[in-house]
Amino acid sequence: VTVLQTIREFGLELQVIFNKGAVMVLPSGINKAAGLTAALTSLGLSAHNTVGVGDAENDHAFLDICECSVAVANALPIVQERVDWVTQGARGAGVCELIDRLIEDDLCTIQNQEHHKILLGNCEDKSCLYLPYGSSVLLAGISGGGKSTLATGVLERLGEEGYQFCIFDPEGDYETFAGSIVVGNRDHIPRIDEVLNLLEQPDQQVIINMLGVPLDQRPAFFASFLPALLELRSRFGRPHWIVMDEVHHLIPATSNPATLALPQSLDNIMMITVHPDHVATPALKLVDTAIALGKAPEQTISTFCDAIDEPAPNTPAGALETGTAIAWFKAAQTDPFQFNVEPPKTERRRHMRNYAEGALGEDKHFVFRGAEQKLKLRAQNLISFTQLADGIDDETWTYHLQQQHYSKWFRESLKDEELAEHAAEIEKMTNLSPVESREKIRQAIEERYTLPA
Repeated sequence: VTVLQTIREFGLELQVIFNKGAVMVLPSGINKAAGLTAALTSLGLSAHNTVGVGDAENDHAFLDICECSVAVANALPIVQERVDWVTQGARGAGVCELIDRLIEDDLCTIQNQEHHKILLGNCEDKSCLYLPYGSSVLLAGISGGGKSTLATGVLERLGEEGYQFCIFDPEGDYETFAGSIVVGNRDHIPRIDEVLNLLEQPDQQVIINMLGVPLDQRPAFFASFLPALLELRSRFGRPHWIVMDEVHHLIPATSNPATLALPQSLDNIMMITVHPDHVATPALKLVDTAIALGKAPEQTISTFCDAIDEPAPNTPAGALETGTAIAWFKAAQTDPFQFNVEPPKTERRRHMRNYAEGALGEDKHFVFRGAEQKLKLRAQNLISFTQLADGIDDETWTYHLQQQHYSKWFRESLKDEELAEHAAEIEKMTNLSPVESREKIRQAIEERYTLPA
């Protein structure tokens, strides 16, 4: 009371924190968490590779940010209630007990770490489903089945919790992922040193864009990077997660086992693919958690089991609705079950480059035919669409505009509801000239896809 009265009397910008029978008078915003964060930054370490041990009220702040929090036996009850583990020994003896256990098994046997869980979704009983700590995940299913949504949501939540991830991105699908730095493009092949320099910053997420790497060279490219990432992990425990999108491009089934250089176990990895059977068996054998999406999840898991020569579990059959998936915690020896995927907070437009520059399937082409169906000008992507739109006559352009064919193509073939809605609004503007409506449609496309000149 005396301290608070004095602070008020002199108008000081100070705070009071309790420490058992004492009080600590500190500058505003300064506590043990602030001090720990400053020390970790100086050391190039992450709080997710840190164990905190304490006994009093002033320890709450830094215990909360540590990956594993520990209280010694003489700690206040309120501190013991909020930590992951309580030692049997008090004071220094408890700290020694913690150190011995760190040396023995790196605290792997502490199972009740609650405060850094990553949400996957919700089960049928409305309970939360979390990503298992230290897991190796296979995310598989048909194209368009929801792999992107699930992966984006998980990565988004990993970033929010301060976990560092590194994504191998063969198709340029993660170029717009918020809060990350993209290394490489179609004209520049990423170098190991530039990736490692970025990953030395604990809070930096890195996307390795492999568009410039020829398809047949991608396995060798990945094989050259992985040892460097694992060596960084051995020193700093980071990156916390390694994500391999289109993993069949990186570790194909045709790989020579002698050149893979895969460890016997590899924690906190996510492998994403349409074809599990196109992935090398040694890589699939690392998996302890399989998540299947799309029309035939039971076939996806069965294919995975065939590849690793293990019996398939009893998987729920039938096509999955959008926003649902099948999870199989293989290591726990439980049956696969269905859950509802927790969507990302912000939608990431996947396959943007393919829609802009790639060759869509013929059934997804836009065909300029005109009112009399005399034309047959095919647009296989958005670039060719805008080029053809500039070249066709006003009558043909206006015909398709009035029939709302543009918004229909954006919605049904490109699966871009936002662009479709924007185009639909333009299609309803009857006072626009053909030149004006062309320009508005082009602007709507460029705002979302940033087409090259």
